[in-house]
Amino acid sequence: MCIDEFVPRRASSGLMNALTHSHRRRTDRRRQRIAELHSSRLDNPRLNSIVERNIHRLQELRDELELSKDFKDRLAEQITRWSGSMTFIVLHAIWFAAWIAINAGWTPLHRFDPGFQMLTMIVSLEAIFLTTFVLVAQNREAEVDSERNELDLQIDLLAEYELTRVLTLVDAIADHLGLKVGEDPELDELKRDVAPEAVVKELQQRKLDAKQGANSGVTRAQGNGPAAKPVDGAPR
Repeated sequence: MCIDEFVPRRASSGLMNALTHSHRRRTDRRRQRIAELHSSRLDNPRLNSIVERNIHRLQELRDELELSKDFKDRLAEQITRWSGSMTFIVLHAIWFAAWIAINAGWTPLHRFDPGFQMLTMIVSLEAIFLTTFVLVAQNREAEVDSERNELDLQIDLLAEYELTRVLTLVDAIADHLGLKVGEDPELDELKRDVAPEAVVKELQQRKLDAKQGANSGVTRAQGNGPAAKPVDGAPR
């Protein structure tokens, strides 16, 4: 094998390494600037340290999510944001007005699209691409919302577990001190752990029962409708 065949491969490999290294340096600089900016913003004497720590951590999570986006996600987000702005509406209004005025013969300019076929095609293609970009951005937002909902569910389950344990401890203290508060019958029910799967199954079963009840009600209403009128000449 000739040595010259290795030259393009070595050059392309060096180019890829240089691009990767450059992207990594830009990402590190961006993270450093974001960290410096947030550290200066969070120095608020009216907030305690716990609130500032939570705000700082949430902002770090948002920054990590922003840095994890690839090129197509960033492009779809920018196009979606721009297409939902007033600038987009004003530019399209001016464009459509000028196009219609020229091709309707209201100006002395040459009519290059008398039947507006070209305008229809351009607008249709634009609508297709804008819809695709909006769907890509929505899919990305749906993934983020799903992760946030799962995090909220985990926190709620943890809070319910901790409250149940605290209630059990308070009930034991009340019994030790001889207080009548511990004799409340609802307290025993509140001290039991809630099974999330049981709650979900119960909600699903109630929705199913309600749907079946509504369907049976419609069926009974149809069966009890007005009787059909006899045909003329038919025995009554």
